[in-house]
Amino acid sequence: MPRFKLTIEYDGTPYVGFQRQANGPSVQGTLEDAFAKLKAGPVTVRGAGRTDTGVHATGQVIHIDLDRDWSADKLRDAINYHLKPAPIAAVDVEIVAD
Repeated sequence: MPRFKLTIEYDGTPYVGFQRQANGPSVQGTLEDAFAKLKAGPVTVRGAGRTDTGVHATGQVIHIDLDRDWSADKLRDAINYHLKPAPIAAVDVEIVAD
């Protein structure tokens, strides 16, 4: 199962923070919804850190494990397409070891 490191940036204004929460939209939840649109199988986004309500981020690192192979560039382009119009973008994607 390939593992990918993504460097993301986002405007946190519409979010309750990075971590998935029941009380509103989160960055993690929005990313997981976008990955589901890729039909990449169940995906859990793992963040290297978290932000609070309304906090913006540049250069935040996450990783995901996918059920199929992707080139880094194609995954970046596909996830950015499915994130629209959310204020979140993958700026870099790398294939990494487990």
